[in-house]
Amino acid sequence: MNRFAYRTTSLAIKTLSNLSKARVSLHGTELIPEGAKIFVVNHFTRLETFLVPYYLHKVLKKPIWSLASSEFYGGTLGRLLESVGAVSTKDPDRDRLIVKTLLTNEAGWVIFPEGRMVKNKKIIERGRYIVSYAGGKHAPHTGAAHLALRTEFYRQRFMWLNLHAPAEEQRLYPLFNLNAPSDVSNQGTYIVPVNLTYYPLRARMNILNKLAKRFIEDLPEKFSEELMTEGSMLTAGVDIDIRFGRPIEIAPYLRESAILKDIRRPKPIDFDDPLPSLSRMRKSSLKIMRRYMGAIYGMTTVNHDHIFASLLKKSPLRRIRLDNLRRRAFLAIQQAAVPQERLHLHTSLQEEQNHLLLDDRFNKVAGFLDIARESGVVQSQPPYLLLDVHKLRSMFDFHRARIDNPIGVMANEVEPLTHLQHKISRLAWTPGFVLRSKVARFYLDKAEKEFQADYRRFFIAGESKPAAIGKPLLLRGRSRKVGIVLCHGYMAAPAEVRTLANYLSGLGFWVYTPRLKGHGTAPEDLAQQPYTEWIRSLEEGYLVVRNICRHVVVGGFSTGAALALELASRIEELSGVFAVSAPLRLQYAASRLAPLVDTWNRLMGRMNWDDAKKEFVENNPENPHINYARNPIAGVRELERLMDALEPRLADIRIPALVVQSKDDPVVNPKGSERIFRLLGTADKQYMVFSLKRHGILLGEGSEKVHKVIGQFVQQLFSPKGSTPKTQYTLSDPEE
Repeated sequence: MNRFAYRTTSLAIKTLSNLSKARVSLHGTELIPEGAKIFVVNHFTRLETFLVPYYLHKVLKKPIWSLASSEFYGGTLGRLLESVGAVSTKDPDRDRLIVKTLLTNEAGWVIFPEGRMVKNKKIIERGRYIVSYAGGKHAPHTGAAHLALRTEFYRQRFMWLNLHAPAEEQRLYPLFNLNAPSDVSNQGTYIVPVNLTYYPLRARMNILNKLAKRFIEDLPEKFSEELMTEGSMLTAGVDIDIRFGRPIEIAPYLRESAILKDIRRPKPIDFDDPLPSLSRMRKSSLKIMRRYMGAIYGMTTVNHDHIFASLLKKSPLRRIRLDNLRRRAFLAIQQAAVPQERLHLHTSLQEEQNHLLLDDRFNKVAGFLDIARESGVVQSQPPYLLLDVHKLRSMFDFHRARIDNPIGVMANEVEPLTHLQHKISRLAWTPGFVLRSKVARFYLDKAEKEFQADYRRFFIAGESKPAAIGKPLLLRGRSRKVGIVLCHGYMAAPAEVRTLANYLSGLGFWVYTPRLKGHGTAPEDLAQQPYTEWIRSLEEGYLVVRNICRHVVVGGFSTGAALALELASRIEELSGVFAVSAPLRLQYAASRLAPLVDTWNRLMGRMNWDDAKKEFVENNPENPHINYARNPIAGVRELERLMDALEPRLADIRIPALVVQSKDDPVVNPKGSERIFRLLGTADKQYMVFSLKRHGILLGEGSEKVHKVIGQFVQQLFSPKGSTPKTQYTLSDPEE
């Protein structure tokens, strides 16, 4: 074997991986054992032949050889394969070479048990592992198991002969190119299952395909397809998760009496001699094969495409509401994330999944549907998707499966994950009203558990308010037509808007008051939360109401008002938004000093000078039974960031809006709320100023006037409109 060429080609692969946009992540490398190792790997692309040995060499610091199909030997590709240590499956010395290098532990081996690329990823039929390919079907190969058994057989035989029949031991050395007993490693033989999962899978014309067609006449169809699929992975970017499973120790499979008898036979046994225990070895090979096939495909890294494709494949409907498909995907991901399922999830599934139900800001839904439409699996008929099950389930030309039937390929890949399939099947049959109920309950339970956990963690005796102050609240309405999400302000809690919530509930609306992360507990909690967590809290409050009621209005007070406007800039399904005392500029000096003090605190933290930090300032709230008495500087800094992020998004608000402000607000500069009003993108907007000399105008004297204006605004949204919406700017109390 040409080690120099191997190192040279490894350098070339490293250079290629650096130039490509592929992102390779290794998982479970700590499971790789000492000793002789055969790595059994699923085979979907040509890339595995090069990438897996390269990354294994990088981890193990020793040569990694592999078996490759004989059809690729001859010409440039054959020389390249040989240079990276790939051996043809038809090489007459193949088995002896593999066993020898495993006995000496001088190299590890990569073997693809499917025996070929499985482009359609169809590996399961009627509960059994069956490999589908262009020429038909066959069971996965037991070659890796057989070679591992032969290696461990001879390892143990050499050890026995050394003690009981040294002459036979000496005779065997030349057969394996060995010189002395020390050449045979005393470490055992293992098979290590490995899974590669690619995401996203998108086969498109790319620069590699174009160059090949330009310079190669009559480019074979299968190679054109491979360049489209694998070239897209390299040029457009793909996540490649390489996951190592628990090693399978081979020695226990040799402990049967018939096999032990052959190991300890003093008479000569040549490498290819038939053994009396051969039938037992074959049965052991079959057991090992089933074990590593289950391990390989059980480690598939589940991603969004898998979930959506499986839901379509199992759908009993041909006309599917898109919002219900998104709910099913969301619930499937939540169920898959339960630790006892032991599924491996792509990093994008390990994060919160609000975006699936909200604005699809990461393009997970739209990206999948683009592929589904291009391949003819679905057609859009808003708000429905029309599903063509025939195209999804039909057999396609093997070499074009990744282009013509990508949705089927995605679904096939997770077919071996039976527990996941059962959950997806149940969700595919779940009616829409049950889905909505499940989603609403999920977020209600999440909010409750999160509050209880935060309250226990940050509770300060004598300072933290009673739990009832910070607990999220859901008030039932008279019908499910309209629901309102009502958000409290900075350093406050849901109790701050409870009076308004009661008023709106009395008008017949459902009302939910979520708790913003960091609030209702203690200032130390708030000091740790970025404003993006407040956004998430309101998003989840919206998802509660959206799955209970047909129409949703969002509103809030102070910081809650800013968050309501931010949500309205992204969610088209909202019916209206109201903002009370919304901040765009703050009045007090602490806000202007916050960036400087926050930077100072971070610097002191890095230098471990905690005593020099100024983390809190005293707060004299209008409602001390609700608000914090200490204001975290970090929280003020996050409030500034929220206002900076909100201003450029106000023009995106196209729904009816109400802005309410106190003329003599000591906290929020009225010029800021006026600017908010002017920047709103909607023509249907109202600006109302009250002559109240305080910030908290939802509580206390005169607050009932504010409640009434908000109630009228919501009621008018759903009353018959007799005229074109107009901008209204009122500078005094409506009753004056």
